[in-house]
Amino acid sequence: MTRFMGRYRPPRPKSSNYITPEGETALRAELRQLWKVERPQITATVHEAAKNGDRSENGDYIYGKKRLREIDSRVRFLTKRLENLTVVHDKPSNEQTVYFGAWVDVEDENEETTRYRIVGPDEFDLGQNKLSMDSPLAKALLGKKLGDDIVFNSPAGEREFYIAAISYEQLNQNKSKTAD
Repeated sequence: MTRFMGRYRPPRPKSSNYITPEGETALRAELRQLWKVERPQITATVHEAAKNGDRSENGDYIYGKKRLREIDSRVRFLTKRLENLTVVHDKPSNEQTVYFGAWVDVEDENEETTRYRIVGPDEFDLGQNKLSMDSPLAKALLGKKLGDDIVFNSPAGEREFYIAAISYEQLNQNKSKTAD
């Protein structure tokens, strides 16, 4: 009989394995920062705090051990994720169609234009208008051509956009380094 059970975590939803060269570089930089900079610093702090005796009330020790678990978990995730990602370096042959990595200018019914980039789920950032290719809007855009109208369901209800421009300006400019 098991006395303690670990906290159950449901499996993560399956996400796409594509990433832009810039996204891969950012993930590798995060992994390097965690493993080479933060982890050694926290390990030294925990080591020093452990010398102070009673660990049950030692904030540096308790916080340090917690932070080490978080870092180790993230390092494991990043290492596995980077092994399974496919970096998309090249522009598609037809640049008038929306594919992964595209910058897409869409116009709404009020003729307001917004520019989005379709990226992998590991690098999306709505603050920078980077949409995950698994998002409803990106799914509606993928495969469409310049001048097409698209309709998709957003949290605010059904929305309609017109594809005003498509570009692939950052792809194929520099090949990413895979050595670490």
